[in-house]
Amino acid sequence: MIELAQEQLEQEKKEIIRRYRKLLRHAKPFLKDDDAKIIKRAFNMSQEAHKNMRRRSGEPYIFHPLAVAQICVEEIGLGTTSIVAALLHDVVEDTELEIEDIERHFGKKVAKIIDGLTKISGVFDYGTSQQAENFRKMLLTLSDDVRVILVKLADRLHNMRTLDSMPRHKQIRISSETIYLYAPLAHRLGLYAIKSELEDLYLKYAEPATYAEIVEKIKVSKASRDRFVRNFINPIQKELNKRGFKFTIKGRPKSIYSIWNKMNTQGIPFEKVYDLFAVRIILDLPPEQEKAGCWQVYSIVTDYYQPNPDRLRDWISTPKSNGYESLHTTVMSKTGTWVEVQIRSKRMDEIAEKGYAAHWKYKEKKMARSESDLEAWITKVREILEHDDISAIEFVDDFKHSLFHDEIFVFTPKGELKKLPGGATALDFAFEIHSEIGAKCIGAKVNQKLVPINYKLKTGDQVEIITSNKQKPNEGWLNFVVTSKARTKIKDELKEQRKSAALEGKEIVKRKLKQVKLELNSENLDKLLEHFDLKSALNLYYLVGKGKIDPKEIKKIKEFETKPARRKTQKISDSDALKKKIKEFTGQKRDQLLIGDDMDIVQYSLAPCCNPIAGDDVFGFVTSQEGIKIHRVNCPNAAELLSKHGHRVVKAKWISQSELSFLAGLKLRGTDRVGVISDVTRVISSELKVNMRSFSIETDNGVFEGNIELYVHDTKHLETLLDSLRQIEGIEEVERIDVH
Repeated sequence: MIELAQEQLEQEKKEIIRRYRKLLRHAKPFLKDDDAKIIKRAFNMSQEAHKNMRRRSGEPYIFHPLAVAQICVEEIGLGTTSIVAALLHDVVEDTELEIEDIERHFGKKVAKIIDGLTKISGVFDYGTSQQAENFRKMLLTLSDDVRVILVKLADRLHNMRTLDSMPRHKQIRISSETIYLYAPLAHRLGLYAIKSELEDLYLKYAEPATYAEIVEKIKVSKASRDRFVRNFINPIQKELNKRGFKFTIKGRPKSIYSIWNKMNTQGIPFEKVYDLFAVRIILDLPPEQEKAGCWQVYSIVTDYYQPNPDRLRDWISTPKSNGYESLHTTVMSKTGTWVEVQIRSKRMDEIAEKGYAAHWKYKEKKMARSESDLEAWITKVREILEHDDISAIEFVDDFKHSLFHDEIFVFTPKGELKKLPGGATALDFAFEIHSEIGAKCIGAKVNQKLVPINYKLKTGDQVEIITSNKQKPNEGWLNFVVTSKARTKIKDELKEQRKSAALEGKEIVKRKLKQVKLELNSENLDKLLEHFDLKSALNLYYLVGKGKIDPKEIKKIKEFETKPARRKTQKISDSDALKKKIKEFTGQKRDQLLIGDDMDIVQYSLAPCCNPIAGDDVFGFVTSQEGIKIHRVNCPNAAELLSKHGHRVVKAKWISQSELSFLAGLKLRGTDRVGVISDVTRVISSELKVNMRSFSIETDNGVFEGNIELYVHDTKHLETLLDSLRQIEGIEEVERIDVH
């Protein structure tokens, strides 16, 4: 046994050295002077600091920092400083080493990056979450050194790749946080390869069965797909060779997540996702010939295949804010399927794959513009960060808005180009011009036509803002603006308005109390708050100041009756309080769900946003007012809840069930024929003894679509029902939908 353990340790030592040498091999091309020695020092310090530590998988802990450093070099293209920071990113948190020790050995830059990466511990206000707070603190370093975020993304990617060894509830929380914040962040920094992998890994843990099914179907269709790509690119290849182009062509399947997304949003099965892959043509051209070369290749492609005019995307003339440049077109192949073709240069391809790091590499060669759009975005993030009076949750919401996926390009009356997120309104544009113009905006002229402030802009619109000195922002504005700048400025303005209304209200309350010979003291204030059912003095003063509470009512204070003391709902803010609360919720009713680390039977309610049924993959969420709510893992709100309030999530697991019923929704599509409806109701009511709550149906030119709400016992019962309905003649598609 001892010999075996000794042998294992020897094997691990060899593996550590092998991984370290692999890291140096990839770093070698850009190492200068003493870089190799510095990396070796960092590796030795990390190995020493983590020598007795193991990961949950049982592997030596040093595997993790080595893997993060490897991702930084190989997949993001970062240099020595980042390698050192990656190797040491956990030592301050996990060992006795301090930031000062790091600074002494490796200098200020490395110390600053590690400081940004070190997880923040401490007490968090109720209504904020540790994750949101950490995320905000980490981003504070963004304006100093973007490498903090890049190393953090590498850290997150490795954690997602090794998530198998984590318990199920942690897998769900970590992957939800990843899809909610880290994947959009990778996208925003132009790291498309990492963004796609993070999304795929999220799906692997959030919906394992769906993920496995799509992977299998991609594998099965690989041979026919490869054959199709060969036939598709053959004529293009010949023509490019004839014209003397240096190029490579890749047939790239769509990511598993994007296929799943398309199946979900369009309500179609895998077999009907036509654009399962894209063909990428990468040209080896000098910078001055890139644009002309790409358009030339576009012309060749469209000579052979008919393009879809609505699907041309020109990010060469106007690159995306994260530096992405490419020409995309969708063309019809000879077999009648749509194929996306991406045309770009080698430089553009490297920026698309490695994002920010590659962008800087080319910038140093004076190939980028003087101030990149990415730097402009970082400036915007800095503006959000400077508002330290907003909570961490508010901050994460605002930041999420700035991680937009689509962009629109609009023009000022003088023809100046402005980039805004998809869905931006005339009011967003006004705030983009100047915060004062935004605050006074009453409307706009878009392409010379008068439109309201909530008008959604489209690419190519020319926008002129109309203002009035009498205009003031109101709460409703927050419902339709999408840019962080607009949201932040509106919130600031509303706070000011609220403050001045509250000051005025306080004076009115004092005056009215004085008229009935009373003072504004805590006793009288409590009476007023209780009478008007308000939680804070600020609320009372504000409502009085705005005229929403009649000041005459305050004079009746002596007539107010004291109500019986209300039971305050306990606020839950940490894991210990959470466990106590779970024990409080334990009821007499022996229900069908086991909850919490101890898998207790406790009271809960089912979240109406996703209506889970027995057998669904679920988690419990402790609310501040309504106890434990059960959500499906693929609930539309799951990623947000798990990211912002991970500390309030509890494990939940179904146990086998008796005759309990759960509401579920089904959508049916098919060809209309006499008797099809009676066949559907026969299968539901007679054969499977299922009760229906509602059944609506619409027919159009021989095609029908129906929605059914019915009660089932569990997912197995639901699957049997779906299978039976699919057997009915004329039924083309049956799928589960959410019931609201």
